[in-house]
Amino acid sequence: MKYTLSFGYINIINDNIAEVLVDEGVEMSLEMCEEYDEFLHSHFHGPYAVLVNRIHNYKMSYETRLHIASHQDLVAIGVVSYNNHDSDEVAKLLQQRKIDNLNLKEFHGLDMGRGKAIAWLERELSTVNANTNS
Repeated sequence: MKYTLSFGYINIINDNIAEVLVDEGVEMSLEMCEEYDEFLHSHFHGPYAVLVNRIHNYKMSYETRLHIASHQDLVAIGVVSYNNHDSDEVAKLLQQRKIDNLNLKEFHGLDMGRGKAIAWLERELSTVNANTNS
């Protein structure tokens, strides 16, 4: 299922993975981040993962960088990057959020990154589910 939000859209890949695609030229504000959080909270109950597919160029405000990926049920984030700028943005986010120890992994879109990211997210979720059921 594809859902349109003010900043782009979210594809629900399966029961516990969402793919986020931000529109070209958007600057993600804290309000957009809250809209994103509300959407995820209303669609996922329990552990979930997010695939960020950076097919467009966009920016995140400083406040958004500090707030994004803070939901307690978020297990893992896979980011599909397509160029050096995208990779720099991922590195910048990881540096700013170093203390949070985000479970975030980058994949390269020109190297089947989306499929690899989904497989990794599924493994991360299965690990959490296995630990929960033990």
